[in-house]
Amino acid sequence: MTEQQGYEVIRHYDGFELRHYPDYVLVQVSAQGNFLRAGNLGFRPLIGYISGRNASSVRIPMTAPVLQEPITENAHTVSFVLPDGTDIASVPLPTDAHVSTRAVAAHDVAARSFGGGWSEAKFEENGAALLEAVERAGLHPVGSLYFARFDPPWKPGFLKHNEALVAIGS
Repeated sequence: MTEQQGYEVIRHYDGFELRHYPDYVLVQVSAQGNFLRAGNLGFRPLIGYISGRNASSVRIPMTAPVLQEPITENAHTVSFVLPDGTDIASVPLPTDAHVSTRAVAAHDVAARSFGGGWSEAKFEENGAALLEAVERAGLHPVGSLYFARFDPPWKPGFLKHNEALVAIGS
């Protein structure tokens, strides 16, 4: 069973839930290409990193979700969330110059869950619906919209769990 990133639900709204995420650590890479291509290209060096291609040759368990944040239309940051309790000071250094690690401080996030395949249109549609719902609720997004994929590519699309997310300011 793949560990999923933990959070606490603060409140349910129409069209999304407000969550609190505690501190966590990401391993990430920037990838060129459209949404799907960048996701695929970004996955490879990250799976290499957690498979032991790092300065300590340490294997790190895979977690869910895989996060993807558009930077531009043809560039995306793809990230793995490292297991709960990971301390940035103990994370092995990447040996691939394109891979980096980053500590993320605790914060609140609006999240909209949806099922189905990984089409860019589906992520965009749910991202737009999330931002509209957040605005209706009187909350204030901070930063960019990003997306979470929870399932392996071989899982049938109708069984997949995905999310559109955006950080919320106080």
